[in-house]
Amino acid sequence: MAKTTPTRKPLEIKPNLVDKAIGYFAPKVALRNMQARSVMALAVGGSSGIGYKGAKRDNAATSNWNSFAGSAEADISPDLVMNRARSRDLVRNNPIAGGAVGQMTTNVIGTGLSLSPKPDAKFLGITEQQADEWAENTLREYSLWANSKDCDLRRQLNFYQIQDLVFRSRMESGDVFSINLIKPRGNRYDLTLQTIEADRCSNPNRKQNTNTMVDGIEMDGDGAPIRYHFSKIHPGSLRQAGNEWIPVQAYGENGRKNVIHLFKQLRPEQVRGVPEFAPIIEPLKQLGRFTDAELQAAVVNGMFAMFVRMDHEAFMDIFDDTGRQNYAKQASNWDGSLDDNGRVINLLPGEEPVSPNPGRPNPEFDQFFQSILRQIGMQLEIPFEVLIMHFQSSYSAARAALLAAWKTYRRWRDWMASDFCQPVYELWLEEAVAKGYIKAPGFFADKLTRAAWSKSIWIGDGPGSIDPAKEVSAAKERVELGISTRETESILHDGVPYETKHKQLAKEKRMRDADGLTVLPSQGGIPVKIEDLDEDLDLDKKKNEDDDE
Repeated sequence: MAKTTPTRKPLEIKPNLVDKAIGYFAPKVALRNMQARSVMALAVGGSSGIGYKGAKRDNAATSNWNSFAGSAEADISPDLVMNRARSRDLVRNNPIAGGAVGQMTTNVIGTGLSLSPKPDAKFLGITEQQADEWAENTLREYSLWANSKDCDLRRQLNFYQIQDLVFRSRMESGDVFSINLIKPRGNRYDLTLQTIEADRCSNPNRKQNTNTMVDGIEMDGDGAPIRYHFSKIHPGSLRQAGNEWIPVQAYGENGRKNVIHLFKQLRPEQVRGVPEFAPIIEPLKQLGRFTDAELQAAVVNGMFAMFVRMDHEAFMDIFDDTGRQNYAKQASNWDGSLDDNGRVINLLPGEEPVSPNPGRPNPEFDQFFQSILRQIGMQLEIPFEVLIMHFQSSYSAARAALLAAWKTYRRWRDWMASDFCQPVYELWLEEAVAKGYIKAPGFFADKLTRAAWSKSIWIGDGPGSIDPAKEVSAAKERVELGISTRETESILHDGVPYETKHKQLAKEKRMRDADGLTVLPSQGGIPVKIEDLDEDLDLDKKKNEDDDE
């Protein structure tokens, strides 16, 4: 008779009375409870000797580790509002969080990412000179729009300042929105940007999420956004009367991008962004509390306490019973305060002073503080030395830390350029070409031609130098070896394109040549006129002839 393998009975997870009650008022919470119970039942009922130990529930290390394999929405949405609120509170009140946001924004955005148009001359059938002239004219027109505060709906920021606000808001809140409006204001260009904080994008009337609506973003069957819903009034505003939700189409009928949604996507099917500090909110808060406690203890320890010991016999001889009672009564009502930095404590006869030793400042504070900061730096992808802006190691170690940090900064800079700056530039260029301010044949006829005219690079501030002499020497060698270019090295040095510097250098040389100026190394770099140099040479020649005679 053949031996049969027993089949496992399917696990049946049925809701109990509590689940049914919760499901009536909060179906989403009930669903998560049922899913968690299913995972638990499978783990307990199907444990075997294979697989990863991290999933076991029959050992002490992981027996109380209750995790839930939720979707991106299930893991993010329920806690998103609180994560935003706590993240912003840390940035406002915690020097580490505030400094990290400021440092990231300064190094990624700085004075703003600048446009450098680079049309594809070969594809467009124009010469390099024509492409350079077109780029120069385009940059002139673009600067007129970008440098004006009319590009901001509230007329408070220019485009470079909007970049700073957008990046900072994305770090604090997880995501941020920019509505690209056409708002005639009597100016040369009508493109106007409206920056909207993450909280204002939500489901109308705070309805529950559905398969096609998640936290204010309405999607099609493929999960692509088709419409954004923004509340007219911020949910954190004290004035909520007359609040309503305004739908904004993600794209216009001609494919124009109406809304730019900036967030860092960490998982497939993720709809909303997570604040950068979300994984480290607790250690940051605890570190802040620890710092406050140590600071308060050090302040208390710094208070000087003076004890006045009374002579018992003199006290008894000087005062009668009534006087002794009055003295004791007055002494009991005095807390010993003299000012903010000192205290005198009056002792009664027979009492001995005891000086406490709190051991503050704590000698272990700095070591522990730095240990936690290293973990925070790992999450933010900023080396510890750069995070605290304090370098104590060698030049090589300091340079290695800066290079590691700049990998993070460049990655975020490229993200900002591709996801925000370039889409805005393409919208502006579309308006400039449509109005005839910029000539771009075939721009609206063919998408490939349009992309060729729209090509550009975005340039930010340079990282600076630790040892300028060494870094300039290294840059020179890279150019001479042919593994780098003057354009690349110029941008790495201070963020200014080489072409800009070349034009200025050529202009300065023409000016010096026109005035007959040169520089003699033997005279300490003091400029002299060439004709004066010729006169000196003639006098020397005449003197030599006289000496020969």
